[in-house]
Formats: sequence, C-alpha cells, structure tokens
Amino acid sequence: MSQISQEFIAFSIKKQVLKFGEFKTKAGRLSPYFFNAGLFNDGESLLKLGEFYANSIKKSGIQFDMLFGPAYKGITLAASIAIAFAKNGHNFPYAYNRKEAKDHGEGGIIVGAPLRGRVLIIDDVISAGTSVRESIDIIRQHGAEPCGVAIALDRQEKGLSELSAVQEVETLHHLPVCAIANLQDLLEFASNQQDMAQHLLNIQQYRQRYGVI
Repeated sequence: MSQISQEFIAFSIKKQVLKFGEFKTKAGRLSPYFFNAGLFNDGESLLKLGEFYANSIKKSGIQFDMLFGPAYKGITLAASIAIAFAKNGHNFPYAYNRKEAKDHGEGGIIVGAPLRGRVLIIDDVISAGTSVRESIDIIRQHGAEPCGVAIALDRQEKGLSELSAVQEVETLHHLPVCAIANLQDLLEFASNQQDMAQHLLNIQQYRQRYGVI
C-alpha cells in the first residue's frame, strides 16, 4: 500500500467519509463499508482531497490537457484537483456539465473551459459506469477525446459481469482508470489497526463473495 493510499484512507475515516457498518449498495448488496465523497464538505477537506487526487493522477502517468467533472459530485472534485495542480505550477483548465441545458445567457450544458484535447474524467467511485459513459458521450460530442478516469476509491468488486466496474470501463471504453486507494489498500490499512478487527473480517468476507482480483 502506498503512502498516499494509507494517508487517504486515514483521512477519509477521520472525516467520516468512509464508514463501517451495513450499507445497501446500488447493486442491492449489503456492504460492510460505505464511501461518500460528498462529506468532504469544507475548505480544508477539499484542499487535501484535491492534493490526493493530483498526486494519484501524476503517479498514474495519464497524459491529459484538461479535467472534466460530471455533475454533481464531479464539479467540486475537478475544481479542487485543478487548484492542487496549479499550486504546483501546472495550470489545467476544467469544465463540468449541467443536468439540464441552459436556454439563456451563454446557453448549453457545459460550464467552464471549452472541451478540447485529451480530457480526464473525474469522479468519486465507479459503480455501474453510467456517469463515465455519459461523460464520454458529452466530451466526444464537443470534439474532444476522453483519455482516462480518476476516482477516489476503487471498490474492486464485480460490476455487471465477472469484471469489476473499473475493469469494465477500462475494457469497454479502452480508458485507463486511476484510483487514490482501492479495496486491497483498505484491507491492508484495517489489518494494521487493532480496533478494526471486526471490520476487517466483514470486509474480507464481502470481498470473497463479490470481489475481483
């Protein structure tokens, strides 16, 4: 587990973004943990989150010209990442979409920089891949090309097939996906925390049933 992943998981738990218990997923599964990036809801959290993303993206080696954050969670994520890169001397433009097209003023569904060149899609997690597919369509409709996806947490569990949701995106759309942390990182983190023994067992059992390697 990388230092970035370890620090990100610890930070997510501290901010109660990553919680443990029993949670029903979109797929109807009862998960022993839940990740809600919407709870990174203050300035300090967004600043650190953007830096975690930026470090993960840089480490991945994905080459891009701008960022795209699908509404709604992707909006603040993309903005925080753009700020984090700018702090280190890399000034990337970013854009996001509206859920409904605006028929006055500048109009359209895109807010921010024009979609051009290689566009990196930003999201929190990939569940069914719906948000990614919609983002790909929007980007291509505007004459740009998606070049990858950056997420916070890869759950590494089966999507619509025997592949994980992330693997499905990589296979179907031929796009690399980078994550700040994944389920294996979470298991390793929990194994080093005495007070997380029961959570570790529950997560291991969940992975045996739904996980992919």
